[in-house]
Formats: sequence, C-alpha cells, structure tokens
Amino acid sequence: MKVKSGPLGELLSPLRQYFQKDSFSRKDVNEKPPLRSRLFSIEQMEQHAGQLAHSHQLSPGFAPERLLKRLAENEEILFRVTTLLQATVRKKTPVMPAGEWLLDNFYLIEEQIRTGKRYLPKGYSKGLPKLRSGPSAGFPRVYDIAIQIISHSDGHVDMQGLRRFIEAYQKVRHLTLGELWAIPIMLRLSLLENLRRVAARIGIDRIDADLAHHWADLIIETAEKNPKNLVLVIADMARSGPPMVSAFVAELTRKLQWKGPNLTLVLSWIEQHLSEAGFTINSLVLAENQKQAADQVSMSNSINSLRFLSKMDWREFVETMSMVEQTLRED
Repeated sequence: MKVKSGPLGELLSPLRQYFQKDSFSRKDVNEKPPLRSRLFSIEQMEQHAGQLAHSHQLSPGFAPERLLKRLAENEEILFRVTTLLQATVRKKTPVMPAGEWLLDNFYLIEEQIRTGKRYLPKGYSKGLPKLRSGPSAGFPRVYDIAIQIISHSDGHVDMQGLRRFIEAYQKVRHLTLGELWAIPIMLRLSLLENLRRVAARIGIDRIDADLAHHWADLIIETAEKNPKNLVLVIADMARSGPPMVSAFVAELTRKLQWKGPNLTLVLSWIEQHLSEAGFTINSLVLAENQKQAADQVSMSNSINSLRFLSKMDWREFVETMSMVEQTLRED
C-alpha cells in the first residue's frame, strides 16, 4: 500500500512490518481464506468421508517433511497478529470480536503450538502415507482428512462426528495404526492452520481500518477548522490509492456518518468510486459485518476444539477405530 510520508507513514510503519515481511500481503490472505467449506451434517460428513477415501491416491515414494515448516509459519503469523492487536488495545481502539477471542486465548494457542512441536518431531510424518495429487499432494493422507473435517464443520470437532467420519472412511479404505494415532496431532495442526488464516485476515483488516481511521480524523478536523481545504484532503486520499475493501469502507463510513453536511462530499466520492466496480457503501458495510461474524464463529469453534483435543482419551479412540484391534478382539 503506497501512502505519503509524514504522520500517516509513521502510523502504518509499525503495522505494515508485521505483514510485509517475506512478501506477506492481502493477496496471500485472499488466496488462503479460512478453512470454511460448505457445512455438513453428520450424515453428509459420512458420505463425504466415503467420497474422500475413493479420491485419495497415495504416493509410492517418500515426500519431504512439510508439516513442521507449516507449523512454524502458522506460529509466526499468529504471534504477529496478536502483537498487532495488543498494540491496538493499548491505543484504546476497539478490536473485532474474532480478535478478542484470539487475544483472550492466545495462551492456549501457544500451549497447543508447543504440544504440536513435541508430538511432531523431525521426520515423524515420513512414515505416514502421503497423497500423490490434489490440494494436499505431498502431505500425509491423515492430514488431509483432518483438513476436510475442519473445513466442513467450521472448526468444530466432537467425538461422535469424528468417530463416524473415520468409520465411514475406513469402510472404503483402511487407515494404518500409525495414521490413527496421528489423528489428534493432525487435527491440532489443522486447527492451528485455520486460526492462522482467520488471524491473518484480522491483521490485514486491522491495518485497513486504521488507515480509514486516520483519513476520517483528518477529514473531520479539516471540515471543522478549515472547510475550504476539504476538497484538497479528499484529493490527497484519492491519490494515495486507499484499498476500497469492506474493512476500510465500513470504518471510514462509520466515522464520517452524521458528522455534518460537509462530509457528504466524501461519502459521495466513495459511492461513485465503488459503483465503478459494481459495489455500494451499504453492500460493503453489510459484507464486513457478515465477515466479522463468520470469523468470530470460526475462531471460537477452533479454540474450543483445541480444548476438546486436550481432554480426550485417544487410546480408546484408536483401539475402537483400529481394524487390527477389532479383528484381534473378534478372534
């Protein structure tokens, strides 16, 4: 985002550094949205498990370890966003609901990351069957199973749904004993992946909202003290190329509404600018509200599911799901 130097540059500099390191940008966030596919009932999840088993094609050779790198990337982004939100709170700026969940439960997320590192030592996943093709090519098959469960439940994991999904999958293809024991760690890694994706979007939206906050304050101050220069300020904002996304438009509109007739010029410019892309102010404000509500649900579900994973007796789960154990008991 290109902005003029001075107060605005000083404002955004500490924020941008969190997301422009290693070319992290809004494009990356858009290409990796939260793991939020169509929500399935338990029956639909069972049907999907069978279809997934049919579609999985295993790679005959060994693939390099990729999960530890992904975990490290997730940890870095989650830490950066949390630091950004902590700075936001210190400025006494409101934080969106999903951000509040992240701040309130970051201690739990850190604990789960440490658990992930402990139970995912280097080389651990090399012994797990890998997928040959598809979005998760090169990753363990059981990791893709966990991703699918998280995606179609919006981050909600419970024992009944998990059992029935794995049972339905194994009616088509059996999982190895190692894969069954890996399910808890793979679910944990998938939930952390989802949290990272939601958090990254929170971070980008926070930067956009702070930019809107800056322009709104400058516009209001100019309208009150030197209204003749208002057109010049609007021109400066237009030349800076602000991101006409829902977070920016919603925050700018919230700050400027009902602040006097002079500011209708600003809102009119925004409305006209948006109309060229087929949007309106109201449509973007509604989209922002819906996005924040959806992100809050994904964040809360994922955090509560991490708590669930920590409390489970996985030995009983593995013994129940293991086809070998079932055969031995029958014998």
